[in-house]
Amino acid sequence: MPITENIIRRGQPRVYEYELPGGWKVMAGKTDADNDRLSFKIAKANDWWFHVRGMPGSHVILLSRPDEEPDRNTLKRAAAVAAYHSKAREGGVVAVSCTRARYVTKPGEVKPGTVEIRKETIFKVRPALPSN
Repeated sequence: MPITENIIRRGQPRVYEYELPGGWKVMAGKTDADNDRLSFKIAKANDWWFHVRGMPGSHVILLSRPDEEPDRNTLKRAAAVAAYHSKAREGGVVAVSCTRARYVTKPGEVKPGTVEIRKETIFKVRPALPSN
């Protein structure tokens, strides 16, 4: 379950927030417009960005920390959150794209939530939320 379900002031994204083991914070957008604001207004260049491959889903951000990199298990847990917040939630093992937020761009005049990414890593995970 989310730690918090933020519904912030007008113009700010509505997001689900989770805490992963080790105190890492993950945020997932609720709508296409929230995904855009999360990916392009909230996420910093070094944050990690996740999205299920090939189907609709939330943009998920793993917030970076100064001078500390998440381990592979932390990245996979964030990928599992992205899989959970997608149409693939019931799909068993799911492919999730991961890249740094700096490699996520919005191509021209496209609908909210549409992005292009570079330098992706693919994680194969089962959809899941962090257990508290």
